[in-house]
Amino acid sequence: MSFSIGIVGLPNVGKSTLFKALTKKKIDIAAYPFTTIHPNVGVVIVPDERLEKIAEIIKPEKVTPTVIEFIDIAGLVKGAHKGEGLGNQFLAHIRNCDAILEVVRTFNDPEVENVLGEINPEKEIEIIKVELLMKDLETLENLIKKLEKDAKSSSKIALKKIGIFEKIKASVSEGKLIADLDLTEEEKSEIQEYQFLTAKPKVLVLNINQKNVEFKGENFIPLNLKIEEEISELNPSELKELEISSSLDQLILKCYDILDLITFYTIAGGKETRAWTVMKGSRAPEAGGKVHSDFEGKFIKAEVISWDKLIEAGSRLEGRGSPGAAWPRTRELGWLKIVGKDHVVEDGDVIEFKI
Repeated sequence: MSFSIGIVGLPNVGKSTLFKALTKKKIDIAAYPFTTIHPNVGVVIVPDERLEKIAEIIKPEKVTPTVIEFIDIAGLVKGAHKGEGLGNQFLAHIRNCDAILEVVRTFNDPEVENVLGEINPEKEIEIIKVELLMKDLETLENLIKKLEKDAKSSSKIALKKIGIFEKIKASVSEGKLIADLDLTEEEKSEIQEYQFLTAKPKVLVLNINQKNVEFKGENFIPLNLKIEEEISELNPSELKELEISSSLDQLILKCYDILDLITFYTIAGGKETRAWTVMKGSRAPEAGGKVHSDFEGKFIKAEVISWDKLIEAGSRLEGRGSPGAAWPRTRELGWLKIVGKDHVVEDGDVIEFKI
């Protein structure tokens, strides 16, 4: 299962253009609101130079990168939490995503309708923020009402949850995002299943048509999405000839980073070099479960080496040995580490699981 990023924003800010540039999928893009009613879904490869270098050493039959799923969600409007512009349906799509990629319009184009009537990125951000907060507030109120009924039968669990939800509700009512609250690990665990919208990590993209953008606020990535769309339609030889490159890799890696994800690798005896995604802090059996369901429950131990040490071992072969010979070479050099169930996977680990 890949992690998913929901692309959100007001109508006509460039969400579908970004989605098309990222996924290279043909979709409807128009200069009027609500062209996207049903969300478009696309899978995007996570750029990874380490995987390429490992493949150069191992020379596998197959190379498989890790991916992130992007979902192009229809434009939100003021009042979305009340159902305006099919808002409830669109907010439900956001709830199912792991993170939010918010696109904000800072470009002027009279041919593309501006539902705001002005170029005002701060106002756009505030509208989306309020809609997500109001939806979370509604969710919290409904949860509290339901739990209060359970509490009448002296449910300690219900009473405990009510206390947590009341605390969060007070902050949300003041306009504070759940992601910004100082919650304990226990409180974070209690609310995780409810997928609150403002608890999700967020990346902000300013859709520009000039280099210099005056914008004061949270961290953002400025991108000319129209140009990115045009670049996405060129083949590698055309890109080389024109000496241009895309900035989307930076955005993809930023999305990967805000989700607190890391990458580990397997080489399958030299047959397939593959990248895998896990949450930072995952232990070896959890990582094994990504590779094969048996690897988690029947995990005994694993052999681990960092990707750069594997590359170094491979470079010492000087062309000798069959594909995959770099791995036994690391064993000969005494560089392989035998780990058990408590091993915390590090970004860049190359792992062979033993069951």
